[in-house]
Amino acid sequence: MVTQNAGIRRLRSAAVGGLLVAAGAVTAMAAQRHMLDVLRARLEHLEQHAPTQRHANLASQQRQHWELLSKAIDDPELAEVLDLYETPVTEQKRRQYLFANALYTNLLFYYRIGNFGREEFVRRARGIFQNPIVREYWYATRHQRDSIAGTEEAELGKLVDELLLQLEEADTDEWWVVGEPEPLEED
Repeated sequence: MVTQNAGIRRLRSAAVGGLLVAAGAVTAMAAQRHMLDVLRARLEHLEQHAPTQRHANLASQQRQHWELLSKAIDDPELAEVLDLYETPVTEQKRRQYLFANALYTNLLFYYRIGNFGREEFVRRARGIFQNPIVREYWYATRHQRDSIAGTEEAELGKLVDELLLQLEEADTDEWWVVGEPEPLEED
């Protein structure tokens, strides 16, 4: 009887441990699903309320970009397809770079649909690029930006390059005041 009770207690402990692991996994998946649902809802809102066809096209493109990046972030085998960096990176670094790409692309699309002008683009980029991983991503993808010379995206990339240079050369720890662009007619 004592041996039977000990065996039952071990089974219960194992079952409780398994339930806790399963609950943790479900919670993590729910949080990730919630984030994807929030982004999907935001994109649907952009698509429905776009004032022009161009905005609708940009919103659709952003959705497709996010869906592709999400798949690559979730599946290391798919992420290998997007590994176009000059030096080999770990799986973790690749996922971080993909997320950095999503952050920058989101900023780029906000600018393109007119949610803000160049000054605000630079202010927001200045915040994003305080993260060393985002900076690593930017430097690791420099050769990819060379292929888009002469485009609006290339001009914005040059703004970011100039901002990073100013941040590196700054004599102040007050990064939020570095890299103020000249006001442009469009702002």
